[in-house]
Amino acid sequence: MNMDFKCKLPIPLEVKKMYPVTPEMQKQKEKNDEEIKKIFRGESDRLLLIIGPCSADREDAVLDYMKRLRDLAKKVENEILIVPRLYTNKPRTTGQGYKGMLHQPDPNGAPDMLKGVISIRKLHMDVLKETGFSCADEMLYPDNFRYLSDLLSYVAVGARSVENQQHRLTASGIDAPVGMKNPTGGDLSVMLNAINAAQHGHVFIYRGWEVESHGNLLTHAILRGFVDDHGISHPNYHYEDLVYLNELYKKSGLENPGVIIDCNHSNSAKQYLEQVRIAKEVLHSTRHNPEIKKLVKGLMIESYLEDGCQAVDGKEYGKSITDPCLGWEKTEKLVLELAELRKL
Repeated sequence: MNMDFKCKLPIPLEVKKMYPVTPEMQKQKEKNDEEIKKIFRGESDRLLLIIGPCSADREDAVLDYMKRLRDLAKKVENEILIVPRLYTNKPRTTGQGYKGMLHQPDPNGAPDMLKGVISIRKLHMDVLKETGFSCADEMLYPDNFRYLSDLLSYVAVGARSVENQQHRLTASGIDAPVGMKNPTGGDLSVMLNAINAAQHGHVFIYRGWEVESHGNLLTHAILRGFVDDHGISHPNYHYEDLVYLNELYKKSGLENPGVIIDCNHSNSAKQYLEQVRIAKEVLHSTRHNPEIKKLVKGLMIESYLEDGCQAVDGKEYGKSITDPCLGWEKTEKLVLELAELRKL
């Protein structure tokens, strides 16, 4: 084979034994899980807000952000349930660039997957222990989910992975809500097929085992916009898009219809300040149609301590080294405004 086998990674059970979740942490996560599941089962009308950095790049800045977010979450808890984005592995369109903490615990250092596996588990644990948040992460590698399965309360399958069979089948065996993004080309049938597959049980190969999943009925849609054949971004968060998705859901027979609106990526054409307007427009749409209000479960927003982004070797504390994010001042203002809008 045209590859070098560098290091045999420990199995997830071994890593979990080295860095175990305490009974107190487990109890807090179970509480978080139930509150999130209530939203997707239609038992709670709170807005789910999945918010945080595009990528978790350094522990000190991420923990600083999470502690601020914890205090903000308490102010809006009657209207909004906040689940932090703690994305530790990043898909890259061309395969080039920073792939996240899993690959490079030091963004400017050489890839080290062993250190990466330990670093991401410790970071998720520290956030849970210090803030009470159990977070959302993207499932870039289905086989790696088990390293964090006792820490994650929400899982996203990205636009480049949503058509992959292993992602779909693994999602069918996850005991947490899983969001399937529409593919980069925008074909919603691909996303709905992924949701359908994940909502049913399967027998398949996972981590060298023959396994049988039981289906994940809380698998749902994430609309993130799309890019056409000419490389032009198009949004799919407008009222008409939500009506169309609602009709597709009705025809599909899928359980627990729901959608999260990703306010960045192709919906904003990566103009991160547009997230403020997009989030408010989505809430406006929900006020004009009870079916849309029922369908829209929440929003996804990219936010960090400082506005914008910087190069991977940048030195600015709390500023994204991948996609640009809303800074903390704008984030706090937006979340408080969204809570007030929910009361109308």
